[in-house]
Amino acid sequence: MDFSRDFITLACDKGVLRFGSFVTKAGRNSPYFFNAGLFDDGSSFRELCGFYARAIVAAGVPCDMLFGPAYKGIPLVAGVAIRLAEQGVNLPFAFNRKEAKDHGEGGTLVGAPLEGRVLILDDVISAGTSVRESVDIIRGAGAEPAGVVIALDRMERGKGEKSAVQEVRESFGIPVVAVATLEDLIGYLGDSPELAANLEAVQAYRNTYGIATQS
Repeated sequence: MDFSRDFITLACDKGVLRFGSFVTKAGRNSPYFFNAGLFDDGSSFRELCGFYARAIVAAGVPCDMLFGPAYKGIPLVAGVAIRLAEQGVNLPFAFNRKEAKDHGEGGTLVGAPLEGRVLILDDVISAGTSVRESVDIIRGAGAEPAGVVIALDRMERGKGEKSAVQEVRESFGIPVVAVATLEDLIGYLGDSPELAANLEAVQAYRNTYGIATQS
């Protein structure tokens, strides 16, 4: 998708995507690091939500509403709903609290009632814990998960031979849409004179920890 390259450009310019030597949660020495929390101003966050909206429209996943898991998913789901509405796609949205509210309306859910086919928005899928919790919340409300949309798919193996994204797809039978993937990043580095020095290390990392296919 053409917008994947624009998204990577934004992530690099904003410092969300960095290159060097970073230790992942799995204890691996990664040559790149992605921190979506650094989309921390109005302009870049608006652009980020716009990329999510474009990915959702391009993927064509049928859905009736959006859900953002706490905490990063809370501003994300609101922002993406606004950007989708600007494209003529007006969807209700909801998010959850980590702790139940003991006054007022109470409960752990905020926003529109969870109904129909619910699309989950998150930044990345690492261990898949956030997605599993979201699926439980959605199904507990009598709705059905329609899919997951994330910013970057690292396309690397988890504890087994499959990636966290593949495990989510197979465990819940739902699609996972990424604004950009590791393949997009490698293509971008190959075309970027300023960042080409990082290409070899990223390719070596993919050869060691990457998955053969996302199908």
